Amino acid sequence: MKRIFITGVNGLLGTNLCHELLQQGYFVIGLTRKKQNYKGKEHKHLKLIEGDLFIDFTSLLNNVDVVIHAAATTSQNLLRYSDYKKINCNTTIQLYNAAIICNVKRFIFVSTANTLGYGSLQKPGAENNKMSKLFKQSYYAKSKFEAEKYLLKNNHKIKTAIVNPTFMLGAYDTKPSSGKIIYMGWRKKVIFYPPGGKNFVHVKDVANGIIKVLTTNSFGEKYLLANENLSYKDFFNKLNKVTNQSPLMVQIPKFILIMIGYFGDVLRSMGIKTSLSLTNMRTLCINNFFSNTKSVRDLKIEYLPINKAIDDAILYFSKIKNN
Repeated sequence: MKRIFITGVNGLLGTNLCHELLQQGYFVIGLTRKKQNYKGKEHKHLKLIEGDLFIDFTSLLNNVDVVIHAAATTSQNLLRYSDYKKINCNTTIQLYNAAIICNVKRFIFVSTANTLGYGSLQKPGAENNKMSKLFKQSYYAKSKFEAEKYLLKNNHKIKTAIVNPTFMLGAYDTKPSSGKIIYMGWRKKVIFYPPGGKNFVHVKDVANGIIKVLTTNSFGEKYLLANENLSYKDFFNKLNKVTNQSPLMVQIPKFILIMIGYFGDVLRSMGIKTSLSLTNMRTLCINNFFSNTKSVRDLKIEYLPINKAIDDAILYFSKIKNN
């Protein structure tokens, strides 16, 4: 039985990935800050370990076959690039080198689609697209990109693959993280939406994509795990259809978002933590679209419709609300 070490096992992706691995017969060792943070299913082949990303991993990776590094800080309100680099890049390198020392066979890094260049609906972004100027201004995306460069440079030391998921939705988004977009429209009489769009993917597809990477010999590669390219208006229309609601839909003008972004930058310059920034507001105004051609072709992924991801997220949110 292969032993898989996962960081961020309590997160949206980590929990779903853990479930899929256990279902397919793997033994999973999951790292979480506190065991009670894990809200997934218990299993005899699941071992939870408490710790952060700054521990000495060499004591944990003996007899581990594969490391899947899914943990990261995705918060948009940190003020300095060093805050992101410390967690998303430096600890990745530390874990990677520990895996090499412990003779781990494979290392899979969960990055973000935003380290790749986005495209339009007619010509969506792909794995060979260079990172866009806009996302080079994103501390989060930049820190992930720096980690990617290190891993690919040292790929000869351990079989390494990088997955680049887009915007994930589904069950077990406990915080919530990306599921906040559901709450922006669910049970609202008026939905305010930005003029841009992005690519959405069911978190189960990302989990299964990682497992398919694990079972192939395609290493030293990047894989976009992406599905439907939707404007924000189209996304909220799908949400409305799933929830059988008919709110008033109001598009926020681009110039208002840009003004909010400038205001956020002023606050940040004063040392006030906020997710408002010019970069973040500009990302809401673009069509951040990607292609899944490579993952469908090479990994044979059959992607679930986004309506299913929305439905699964809402069922989960309803369940935890009633408990």
